[in-house]
Amino acid sequence: MNNSRSALSPGWHVAIIMDGNGRWAASRGLPRPAGHRAGVRSLRKVVEAAARLDIATLTLYAFSSDNWQRPESEVRALMYLITTQLPVEAERCAKEGIRMSVIGRRDRLPREVMSAIDATEALTEKGSALHVRLALDYSSRDALATAAGLVNNGSCRTTFSQALARACHAESPVPDVDLLIRTGGEQRLSDFLLWECAYAELYFTPCRWPDFDGEKLERALSSFRQRQRRFGRVECA
Repeated sequence: MNNSRSALSPGWHVAIIMDGNGRWAASRGLPRPAGHRAGVRSLRKVVEAAARLDIATLTLYAFSSDNWQRPESEVRALMYLITTQLPVEAERCAKEGIRMSVIGRRDRLPREVMSAIDATEALTEKGSALHVRLALDYSSRDALATAAGLVNNGSCRTTFSQALARACHAESPVPDVDLLIRTGGEQRLSDFLLWECAYAELYFTPCRWPDFDGEKLERALSSFRQRQRRFGRVECA
């Protein structure tokens, strides 16, 4: 169980809602997919920085279940980007001892995306320096509803957490989120890790995801270090 702490320490879980790709592209007169391509470069920088900062788990919101409602051309471009870039990032992560896995539904993803996911998870499964989780076709509310159907009445939080992991196609539960970062200026959770973020510290930045990098991740962590986390308790004198 997490303690009340004022500083980030190894073993913590940081989650990021990578928002603002489309607006970043539009502000430059570019099509929205150009923003998603630029976002891949930011993802790489942030993963590299997270490994240096001794973060144990990094969960990145890449494609929500509601994102299927976007224009078909944009969805196709995103699926193609995932298919082509996952193998590249997997090679890079494998060399650095970083594990990559995917959470979310898998029955609606294109076959080529699933092939890239399977290959990525197999190639990086022994990584221990950092666990990077990509949320694809992910909905926290859907996962919670599915998990509720997997457990019996009277189950404890631990049992439910295990069921929730199965519902998200994760091998096992990960620690609760300690710090949630959202880029792009919006200030909402957007159906992301609602159970896991029960006591997360929230950090919102107007910086759009393609402009977010390792330095800005460190800035978010610096803000985190200034906070006192009590988890419902009162500090004793």
